[in-house]
Amino acid sequence: TPMLQMPEPPPGSWLTKRIEQDHGLEAALDNTLIQLCEGPLLDATPVTLELPVRNVNRTVGTMLGSLVTRRYGAAGLPAGTIDLTLRGSAGQSLGAFLPAGIQIRLFGDANDYVGKGLSGGVVAVRPDEQAPFVAEENVIAGNVIGYGATGGEIYLRGIVGERFCVRNSGATAVTEGVGDHALEYMTGGTAVILGRTGRNLGAGMSGGTAYVLDLDHALVNPELVDIDVISAEQSQTLRAVLQRHFELTGSAVAEKLLANFEHEAYRFSVIMPRDYKRVLEATKLAEAEGRDVDEAVMAAARV
Repeated sequence: TPMLQMPEPPPGSWLTKRIEQDHGLEAALDNTLIQLCEGPLLDATPVTLELPVRNVNRTVGTMLGSLVTRRYGAAGLPAGTIDLTLRGSAGQSLGAFLPAGIQIRLFGDANDYVGKGLSGGVVAVRPDEQAPFVAEENVIAGNVIGYGATGGEIYLRGIVGERFCVRNSGATAVTEGVGDHALEYMTGGTAVILGRTGRNLGAGMSGGTAYVLDLDHALVNPELVDIDVISAEQSQTLRAVLQRHFELTGSAVAEKLLANFEHEAYRFSVIMPRDYKRVLEATKLAEAEGRDVDEAVMAAARV
């Protein structure tokens, strides 16, 4: 009853909308993208675009992605149908909620929340070709990369800020160094960190797999996760991700690792939640023995 009690409005205020809000969407870069992507939106005709971007351009790709989802549903478009290259500094939430079929390559840098809610699209960020600095020693994007992502790929040639891959549940994300609290509350997907990490790595992580180069074990939060030696199967997964990272960003770190991967793979530690690992093992065993997978998973979860 108290929740439904109607309060008396203060003098000069209202309980209903009286003032229109202007969010400046008319000036959004996505309006241009939507016009240029008429073909893909109508009949999935591939298109390749190159445009400048500034840090006032936020959530680039999100309005475009919403139209793709409305037109084609959750499956989106075939990979690479909309191939967008940006040059400059992107504002917050580059590629947020981007669906399958849209690929954004940024030459420059980006602010926070790259790939927030990513839903099948691809985002790759690398320094400009003329940049004089060493990419893996410098920041390429901000905090909370891949927050709540459910699918897709994120490749970042350089270091990012704090809370990398928080609540990631299905995307593959690669970076070359992170701040504190990376992999926090991650529930699925794959994360690869090719550089130093901050503290509290893996806090609250209940799913997914992370591969970390030259890991400092003291920085991992051990409450829910184990640190494992990389297996042969995992090394093949890692190799494929590194190859993709190199193809999309030209990463010097990935190139060096791939050149002698059989040796370099053992520099990686695997961070995996204990319960998640137990469920995966139970699933694999049940499939091999022809038993009911759901029953095996439930039994493993009760241990």
